Amino acid sequence: MSTIESVLLRRLQTVYVDHAPGPDRAGAPAPAPAPGVRRVETDLLDRGHAPTPQLYAALNALGPAELAAAGARLNALADGLLGADRTHVPLFRRFPVSVPGDTDRLYVARVFSFLAQQPAQPCVLCGESGTVHPVSPCAHLVCRRCWDGSDYAGCPVCHRRVDPADPFLRTAPGTPLKAAPIGPLRLLRLGTDSGADAFGEARALVARRTPLSPQDREDLTVLLAAAPADPAWLPEEIPVRETKALVLAALLPAAADRAPLLRHLTTATDVLRLLAVLSGGEAGLLPLPRFTALPRPLRRELLSVLDALNPQYLVEDLLRHPVAWKRAAESLHPFERHARHPRAALGFAVLRGTTVSPATAFGSALLESAAAHPEAVRVAGDRILPATWAGRLERALASGDAAGAVVLAGQRPGELVRRLDHLLRLHPGAEPLPELRRALSHALPSVGPGPLLSALGALRTRAEDRAGERRVFFPRGRVARAQVVWEERPPLPAPLVEEVTALLEAEVLRRFGGAEGDPYELAVLDSGLGELTVPFGERTAAKALVAVPRGSVQRLPEGEVLRLFLHWTEPEGNRTDLDLSVAFFDADWKFTGLCDYTALRHGPDDGAVHSGDLTSAPAPDGATEYVDLDPAALARHGDAFAVPVVFSYNNVPFEDLPDAFAGFMGLAADAPRDASYDPRAVRQRFDLTGASRVSMPMVVDLAARRALWADVHLPPSEGFQSVRSHGDRLASVARDVWEHFGSGTRTTLWDLAVWRAAARSREVAVVRRAARPGLPDELWVYRAGEREPVAGFAARVAALEEPRERLTPADADAAAAELAAGKRVFLATVHAVPTPREASGTAYRLFPGPGEVAGSLTPVSAGDLVAELG
Repeated sequence: MSTIESVLLRRLQTVYVDHAPGPDRAGAPAPAPAPGVRRVETDLLDRGHAPTPQLYAALNALGPAELAAAGARLNALADGLLGADRTHVPLFRRFPVSVPGDTDRLYVARVFSFLAQQPAQPCVLCGESGTVHPVSPCAHLVCRRCWDGSDYAGCPVCHRRVDPADPFLRTAPGTPLKAAPIGPLRLLRLGTDSGADAFGEARALVARRTPLSPQDREDLTVLLAAAPADPAWLPEEIPVRETKALVLAALLPAAADRAPLLRHLTTATDVLRLLAVLSGGEAGLLPLPRFTALPRPLRRELLSVLDALNPQYLVEDLLRHPVAWKRAAESLHPFERHARHPRAALGFAVLRGTTVSPATAFGSALLESAAAHPEAVRVAGDRILPATWAGRLERALASGDAAGAVVLAGQRPGELVRRLDHLLRLHPGAEPLPELRRALSHALPSVGPGPLLSALGALRTRAEDRAGERRVFFPRGRVARAQVVWEERPPLPAPLVEEVTALLEAEVLRRFGGAEGDPYELAVLDSGLGELTVPFGERTAAKALVAVPRGSVQRLPEGEVLRLFLHWTEPEGNRTDLDLSVAFFDADWKFTGLCDYTALRHGPDDGAVHSGDLTSAPAPDGATEYVDLDPAALARHGDAFAVPVVFSYNNVPFEDLPDAFAGFMGLAADAPRDASYDPRAVRQRFDLTGASRVSMPMVVDLAARRALWADVHLPPSEGFQSVRSHGDRLASVARDVWEHFGSGTRTTLWDLAVWRAAARSREVAVVRRAARPGLPDELWVYRAGEREPVAGFAARVAALEEPRERLTPADADAAAAELAAGKRVFLATVHAVPTPREASGTAYRLFPGPGEVAGSLTPVSAGDLVAELG
């Protein structure tokens, strides 16, 4: 479970010490480093973190005992963030040097030992006597001469973890290695009030206008402990309904007066989400919990909330989640006092298909309520049936009534934008219907940022003929699973697409231009943002060290080996075998090989090496598996794509494991490597969670050294015990995801940054990244014309048209920082760049970098940029 300190470290890169130094005296020399402070700094650098001068001074002011305690606490926080607080010992402890080259021969020796080895008999492999003994806890007979106990961490026969006290295990000889290059440093800032910072982060998450990721939801639950008990701190509106349920469920039990909290419940689904969270379930209603009994006063208050709703919306919301509401009704008892809550009783009568009779008081009351609300229900015999808006819209769409469908959809702005593609397909010509123009002009200001950006991305390619290609969807669920269908929609007329997308883009520019805050004197953008998608599926995003939006591409540094890692701990009494495997494909997605427990080495140059298959992970140490990938060697072998997969061999869901995570490091290809887990080299770490057994985290383009963050889970139908038996299926999923995100149908962070920059600044500097390694980056400077409209300026920058100035400095990032010095700037980059001197404004960056320094720029996330459109 996360603590407030660990949450603030990950979110704000902020830590706290008990005694911060007093204010500096003007002209006073800095005190000499105290004994031990350099040691603390070195330990942090070994973990990929560097203290700011303020933090260093605070540590320097501590006494020896306080400094030792602070250093231990900071090291523990950093280790927990990077996964280095676990024990990482693979099957072959001298990996990658000691991994056998012939996996088939190793398998035969294991099987022969299992079948033929006998106690008190010579070894069946080498013939030596007195060398065969059982190992604990599996009791397999293992020859100490044939199997090297200084290299194996598990039983050589079954690969189950061996008891650390078993004499089979011997100390592995040390191998002196050159120091690995330090990866991107994460700057640690000094915080002064953890309670205030936690409360500020909680308020920001509650007010965010986009859905929270699982990591954000978990963080919010932790941070709410620092929030005041008085709900007056809550915003007037909590925009995201799942967030609303989390907050209300946390605050309701201790509230003396529940009315200020319950006023936030504005729909029936709000009540249902709250009931789910109070019952120990999730606000997303997947899966449904067993609803707990409610105290009578709270039950009546919730029924009063339902009764006060518009009956039309109430009935639609109840029918949207029929199974959940039928279960929840057992806790609410809506018919118990139907006269007190007549409209709530009416809604549940429709939901349950209750028989009504005018001869009874109950039936007569229901019929009277139904007669009062013909827009919501209709009476048919002894049943009350719904008369929903959604049904009318579906009938209009099915009949091809474009004008009628537009008028109906326009009543609900979000639904109008979600159905925009379907409505445009009903258009008879290349010009939008007048009804659609009017509906969009009226509805767009009320549309949420998610539907608005999704529609923009999806529509701008609809003039292209993509018949016969495949479309990928990510249906709502606890984890992301890709669904694929063939593209059967005809292309839309180009003028129609251009006009509608222009309307959507104009709305985005209007919102960015009207946002709070002064305009920027300069915006500095990184062209690499074009490879990052706008967050669109954060509800199912993996809890990760770096929150990379699904579909984004990360460039891998030249000269590095990619080390994939997997660590897990099994539940007590339930042996669990997770496997880390990599499948390889050529440019046409034909299977070329694999690196897994059946093939520990792949390629003539050992482009991929597996650390061995551990088949159990008992607490407290758990188990670790590695796969080292050398992209250059693999590309020479003819492999074009590498697809890593983590799966549960014995079908234990990830959510049942007390601890399970994976990720990758970047290691120097020209330096010796051992089996150590180096936190300095960790580039990404993500948790394995949810009711899933197969995860495909990314797809790697080996020749271009690009990794697409897929974060997709595969259904475990028919079992998934090896990559070899599912190569075709895996190739199909990986290819579909790769082509889908490369098709241009997703809005990117480059689009978002350009729109924000053009709307709030008349000068934009673009760090134009080189197309190939070895070529210099350039700095392109754009300035808006005196009467140039914002849309035109944004289009010029987005298309990277010829700039007013084209500079080729030795360091484009440093030149951009110098250009922004002393100005109010908007900085948006993939990696952290040097902070401009004496600058103010806003900064977005995805990955940390060595040039990052603490400054006056306000850091924001991709979700914050999207939420600004709310």
